[in-house]
Amino acid sequence: MAESLTKAAEVLEVPREARPRHIAVIMDGNGRWAQRQGLPRIEGHRRGVASVRRVTEECARLDIEQLTLYCLSSENWKRPQRELEFLMHLLEQYMIEERSTIMEQNIRVNVIGRRNDIPDAVQREMQKTIDMSAANTGLRLCLAINYGSRLELVDAVREIAEKVRDGELDSASIDEATVHSHLYTAGMSDPDLVIRTAGEMRISNFLLWQISYSEIWITAHCWPEFREADLHQAIRDFAARDRRFGGLTG
Repeated sequence: MAESLTKAAEVLEVPREARPRHIAVIMDGNGRWAQRQGLPRIEGHRRGVASVRRVTEECARLDIEQLTLYCLSSENWKRPQRELEFLMHLLEQYMIEERSTIMEQNIRVNVIGRRNDIPDAVQREMQKTIDMSAANTGLRLCLAINYGSRLELVDAVREIAEKVRDGELDSASIDEATVHSHLYTAGMSDPDLVIRTAGEMRISNFLLWQISYSEIWITAHCWPEFREADLHQAIRDFAARDRRFGGLTG
């Protein structure tokens, strides 16, 4: 592992301190990629899993602290039933088949989003992987599944309101830290870099609170086409940017 990490760092040519600690990815274009190849949309999702594997393993090699992947939005349930069933099958299969790699590479898996609409069988395999990897200390792989940032904020506000009602929290003491601690991502750092594939120029209800000061990097490549070289370029571009967080430099 140490040797592969060194080789990956040499290819990247960006010192560790200049790399993003947390990378979030809006994985877009699976269906469009498949249609361009004359393939059914579900084949694009299948090929997208290979990109998930590549990017996750490369982030682990590069010693990135966290990778958050937008797997299924709360709005995606509007898609055709057959496509949704296939996505659930892929998710269940991923949770089972990737366990050995997850453990070998010391990856810790988390899931954010509302689980109530996810089939029970998928939830069981998901929880098994989460529990199995809980003690790992390497890359944190956070999968956003049935996730919507507005829903996340609604859930946080409800929980805070209940605590105020029950006398557990003083409304006058509510601040940004209070809100952050009630989000699905409580305990996680905010993303430094957001990558979006397929050339789309929107956030799509993804981590709206958390990406307030994230750098955004767009590629025309659809997700099934995304390779390690694309990840490297995104990190290089990130390292070259001047992050001011609303202040001035120079």
